[in-house]
Amino acid sequence: MAQRILVVDDERKVLDVIQPFLEREGFQVRTAVDGKRALVLAKEWDPDLIVLDWMLPEISGLDVCRELRKDSKVAIILLTARSDEADRVVGLEIGADDYLVKPFGLRELTARVRAVLRRAQDTQEEPQVLRRGDVTIDVERFKVWRNDQEIQLTPTEFKILLTLAERPGVIYSRLQLSRAAMGTDYLQYERTVDTHISHLRRKMEDDPADPRIVQTVYGVGYRFGEG
Repeated sequence: MAQRILVVDDERKVLDVIQPFLEREGFQVRTAVDGKRALVLAKEWDPDLIVLDWMLPEISGLDVCRELRKDSKVAIILLTARSDEADRVVGLEIGADDYLVKPFGLRELTARVRAVLRRAQDTQEEPQVLRRGDVTIDVERFKVWRNDQEIQLTPTEFKILLTLAERPGVIYSRLQLSRAAMGTDYLQYERTVDTHISHLRRKMEDDPADPRIVQTVYGVGYRFGEG
């Protein structure tokens, strides 16, 4: 069955270009021009991935993303005309898996869509459960618990955590985590790993400022804490 992509943009001409291109690439595509409709379709149609414009009428793309992340792990690519890094980091912090700055090429969009879908799928294929102290990772069902409390992670956050937890104590550089969690198409964005790590800590740690699960090795990278 073809994977389902929901594209949300308030410019109809943008949708009229993106939709047929993605359909020719083999995806099922539906569109929405505002945040309210996007939330309705996300619930009713259950897409595999949402391409979501930042600037939307009534409900912004950021607010749509926040609302979705309350109970959904759907993969999200945020479209933004904002080129400032701080603005892009905001999108990642609220749960987007990736961002794409306008204007962009359709082939680049398709590559990003495939990469995000691939890593989301990868997190669900390994039939195993990892237990690391009070952290339990069910790879098959894409679920994480700490002290029996389920923690909602995005696909990218999950992949980063899984990569670290598979080899506790081993130090991974940003580049290695970017490759493992995002794919080779994302090597130039290795600094965004810091944002995902920060978000992961806020969800997982008792004290994000003094993490014991996802630890920083200054000047080198990150590791899964052994104690």
